[in-house]
Amino acid sequence: MYRRQRGVTLIELMTVVVVISILASVAIPTYRRYIVRAQRSDAMTALLRLATAEEKFQLQNGAYTTSLTGAGSLGLPATTSERGFYSLSVQTTATGFTATAQPVAGGAQASDTTCATYTVNESGTKRATNSGGTDKTTECWR
Repeated sequence: MYRRQRGVTLIELMTVVVVISILASVAIPTYRRYIVRAQRSDAMTALLRLATAEEKFQLQNGAYTTSLTGAGSLGLPATTSERGFYSLSVQTTATGFTATAQPVAGGAQASDTTCATYTVNESGTKRATNSGGTDKTTECWR
């Protein structure tokens, strides 16, 4: 009498492994790009808050400040964005300021070369450049 065996052959198992590998090789990089794009909002939010704080400081003191923390400053809790993906800095002139956000070295956004630097100034002009300095404002500030 013939007895039928149940189970999966090695060929069937290897076929499933190959299909899963192909799907993972497409899905993982796509997911990573999505995460990088989503975390860019941390820079935009931080810069808009920084610009608002600069305007408030200027109204109260008659000048913009170059100090983000401490006494005589904007009173911000840190020089990094809220979720810590970007470092913040501000440069002032007699009539204005330029706030800048750049990915923290070695951080989660350090690999984002498409939108490497975000800036906003006293007139609300927003800019973004890639790691080579090329303007990417329309792609990054959306």
